[in-house]
Amino acid sequence: MSVISTHQLCKTFGSRLAVDRLELSVPSQSVFAFLGGNGAGKSTTIRLLLGLLTPSLGRVSLFGETLTINNRRALLKRIGSLVETPSLYGNLSGRDNLRLNQRVLKCAPSHIDRVLRLMGLLDAADRRVAGYSLGMKQRLGLALALLHEPELIILDEPTNGLDPSGIREIRDLIRQLPSLTGATVFVSSHLLDEVEKMAEHVAILHQGRLRFQGTLAELRAQSVLELRGLDRQVIERTLGQLPYPFRHDTRNDLWLVQIASREDTANLSNRLVVAGAGLTHLNLRQSGLESLFFSITEGHEVELPSVAPSVVQGASHV
Repeated sequence: MSVISTHQLCKTFGSRLAVDRLELSVPSQSVFAFLGGNGAGKSTTIRLLLGLLTPSLGRVSLFGETLTINNRRALLKRIGSLVETPSLYGNLSGRDNLRLNQRVLKCAPSHIDRVLRLMGLLDAADRRVAGYSLGMKQRLGLALALLHEPELIILDEPTNGLDPSGIREIRDLIRQLPSLTGATVFVSSHLLDEVEKMAEHVAILHQGRLRFQGTLAELRAQSVLELRGLDRQVIERTLGQLPYPFRHDTRNDLWLVQIASREDTANLSNRLVVAGAGLTHLNLRQSGLESLFFSITEGHEVELPSVAPSVVQGASHV
């Protein structure tokens, strides 16, 4: 079962389409990485998942149930979240910060020591949070998110501002959470190297649109075809008519096209030859996550479309 699924999910701000027909499917008990550059729509999507924003069109489903205003409170009780820097009371101890939330959430007091132990904070539990390092504060934020034993944990850029040691601590904790707690982890990040070390499933968002969704293994199986030809206009026009993300490396005068199979290579090269591109260079290369990410997100650079009247008229409400 998908813990999170979205169906034709759209969000507009004025005439700008920030999230465009998003179709996510997040498997149970996985670490699912949600990738994209600044302005890609990641934070907007997370706010839609948490019911903090209302979709302009489409719907969000959590635990197999469509999120609505009537069931929002019940569904959100099953979710823990940490959005960038946690809100903490610096003059209180780590334990007291947890105790305040434990009373609000009405969960058992025994949960406090459980999450402190899980986050490696038992020895620092009675110290004032103002004296914690950034990494310790982030771990306390994770402890707060886990306090009520949620089935789904949503993390938005959880390693922002941390030094390499802190990043490694948080990454290792996130990677272990499904096995330690049984929860599903949905983590938004732009640190590609860290994502490769913690996640099993990946979605890549660019300009509000889903460019890739699948396992890391499936993403690594993708390749980049580099090509050069005599007629740049023909190449650009032909590539624009095909479903493959692409970009132009102006420094080396190479077109980089993301493909998934040898059949794609044959189809693409044949179309370019027929169109009269005058191919002078064709090379298939395997790529790492970073190269694939930029091939996907830097291809088809276009302005976000204005909102169609049907999107505005079809607005739904959470």
